[in-house]
Amino acid sequence: MFDRDVFRTRLRELRKQAGESQAQLAKVIGVSTNQVSEMEKGTKTTTLERFYSICAHYNVSADYLLGLREEESDTKRGIS
Repeated sequence: MFDRDVFRTRLRELRKQAGESQAQLAKVIGVSTNQVSEMEKGTKTTTLERFYSICAHYNVSADYLLGLREEESDTKRGIS
């Protein structure tokens, strides 16, 4: 089952680790700053295309962002 709390928490952590503002992330994925804020609050999610863009932008696996795995990517586990 999709856990909005994990998604919103990890999204915010990734953005902050990258030193980005909500406005900067919004520009990368093609949404408004308000939409990023709503995703980080857990009141809204996003489209599959934008979800993919978030994963690619932060170089993390979809499984990590969804809370299905603790590692950010397979490469950090030694899998290429």
